[in-house]
Amino acid sequence: MPTVARDGIASSRIAGSLREAILRGEITPGERIRQEQIAADHDASRLPVREALRMLESEGLVTLVANTGAWVSHVSLAECDELYQMRERIEPLLLGYSIPNLDEATIAHLDALAVEMASTHDVSQFLQLDREFHLTSYSGASTLMLGDTVNRLWNMTQHYRRAYSMRLDRDSNRIVHDEHHMIVRAIELRDSDDAGRVLLGHIRRTRLELARHPEIFELG
Repeated sequence: MPTVARDGIASSRIAGSLREAILRGEITPGERIRQEQIAADHDASRLPVREALRMLESEGLVTLVANTGAWVSHVSLAECDELYQMRERIEPLLLGYSIPNLDEATIAHLDALAVEMASTHDVSQFLQLDREFHLTSYSGASTLMLGDTVNRLWNMTQHYRRAYSMRLDRDSNRIVHDEHHMIVRAIELRDSDDAGRVLLGHIRRTRLELARHPEIFELG
């Protein structure tokens, strides 16, 4: 196999491994990613590691500093507030594009995910299901830029959704699950306006709760 092809496969494999570790919170915001260690862990040269890091930078998961190194992306409270306000505005739009194209099997899967989320007490499992739920709800949309933008915003705020989920009390937790079911019901009715309204409030509630916990955004 040509070297370029091998490096490309290795880059994708390394990027996938790092992506999962970051999204699961195993590598935390602001933590340095040491290329030498990553290369050793994956029995690879530095070249595919650098390419993998560039891929993750484009996804919003990694920050590269020229001639210095790579870190897991970190945002401040002000930056997170801005990211969430962006999400409040563009995710209902993306959902509206998606709803007319979602088939019955996909809607049934969304309903099953909503039920499964409500039955789990494991934050990591909830976050995985929640991500699948929302990104699946957008899967009917065919866009040039909006879908990629939303994926990047989700990546950049993943750690902070985890922190938010760990702080939910019983009433707040119930509201989150009720909203998931309300979104599914609106999708079933092909009511993009109602689905978008519920989704906006769903995202906004997370933003307001995060603003009450500035300690989440401190490094170290």
